[in-house]
Amino acid sequence: MAGRTATGVLCVAALAWIVGSTGTLSAQMGIGTWVKQATGSSPAMTMSVEACCGSGRRLIYRVGTSDAATMTVESPFDGTDVPVLVLGKPTGQTMGIKRVDDHHAVTVLKMNGQQFGTSTATLSADGKTLTIESEITAAVPGRTPGKTTETWIKK
Repeated sequence: MAGRTATGVLCVAALAWIVGSTGTLSAQMGIGTWVKQATGSSPAMTMSVEACCGSGRRLIYRVGTSDAATMTVESPFDGTDVPVLVLGKPTGQTMGIKRVDDHHAVTVLKMNGQQFGTSTATLSADGKTLTIESEITAAVPGRTPGKTTETWIKK
C-alpha cells in the first residue's frame, strides 16, 4: 500500500493544478474524471475532481478499480500544505499545490514536514491531456529518488 500511496500522491499533486484555474472554461475542463493507464510498475489510476474549499477542489483518487486504495486531497490551490488522506486518515504526507496559470501548476510534496519531491503539470491547449513531470529528491516509503513523466486523459 505504501508504494501505491506514494505513487498516487505524485499523480494527485500534479493533476490537482488543472482544477484550480480561475478561468471558467479551464475550471469546467478540470472537474470530472481523469485516467492514467498502467505503465511499468505504475498501476492504472482514476481521479475524480469536484469543487470544494471556496475556489479549490477535492481530488478523489483511486488506484485500479478498488476503493481500498482511495486517497483524498482538498486544496485551495494557493500553495498551502494540505494533508493527504488514505481511507479518510492522515498519512503524514502533505501537498502544497499552487496554480501558476490556466495551463500550469507546481506542487511541493512533503512527508512529516520534510520535502521529498516536486511536480509540475501542463494542460494541453484542448484541455484533454495532462502531462505530469515529477521529481523525487529524497527516498520515502515506496519511492526512490528520480524523475518520471506521466500522461493523464480526460474521460
